[in-house]
This record gives sequence, C-alpha cells and structure tokens, in this order.
Amino acid sequence: QVQLVESGGGLVQAGGSLRLSCAASGRTFSSYAMGWFRQAPGQDREFVATINWSGTSTYYASSVKGRFTISRDNAKNMVYLQMNRLKPEDTAVYSCAASSQSGYTVQAGAYISWGQGTQVTVSS
Repeated sequence: QVQLVESGGGLVQAGGSLRLSCAASGRTFSSYAMGWFRQAPGQDREFVATINWSGTSTYYASSVKGRFTISRDNAKNMVYLQMNRLKPEDTAVYSCAASSQSGYTVQAGAYISWGQGTQVTVSS
C-alpha cells in the first residue's frame, strides 16, 4: 500500500496560479501511474489529470487542458499539479491517487490509494 499526502492548496484570485504537491511513501512509487481528482461541494468527484509510471505520458480533462500540468519526480517520490489561469469553477478539494497499473488511466476505480485532499479556492 502507498500513503499519499497533498499540500499546496489555498486561496487565489482568478487568473492566478497554484502548485499542488503529493508526497508518496510505501510501495515502489515509480511502478505505478498517478492521478489528480477534484470534488466540489455537492458534486461528484471529477478526474483532472493523470501521468504514467515514467512521466512520459499524460492525459487531462478537457476543462483543465492547456492550463494544468501534471508531472512527477520518481527520485523524490513526488507528483505535482501546476495550475495556471485558475477559474472560480476550479474551486474544489484536490486529491492525488495511486493507480494499480503502470499506464495512465482516467478511471477512479483503477486507483487504489488516495490522499486526504487539499482545498483550492479561486475567488472571482
């Protein structure tokens, strides 16, 4: 099992940027894909971005493509989400997750470990 801890959330004005970090410990970090999901109040959890085990392949939700960038540093057991040009509709709790497979996936059911989440609030 892997343990995940997110950080970097906060309050930012529309148009601003934030960088979320996710620290992993436990099973071999470099063996599996990672993802970021978000959940706004009263809404279902939503896929944001995913990256494969090596960091060579990524995939984004259409709502964030071109504004967000997912990356990972396997030497440091870290995954990041750089969020630029933030919008009020990006407000949510953002969680990182570790997949059971090496290739990236958008399916929440493929992720077997989840962090506790970090709040991102974008003011208009």
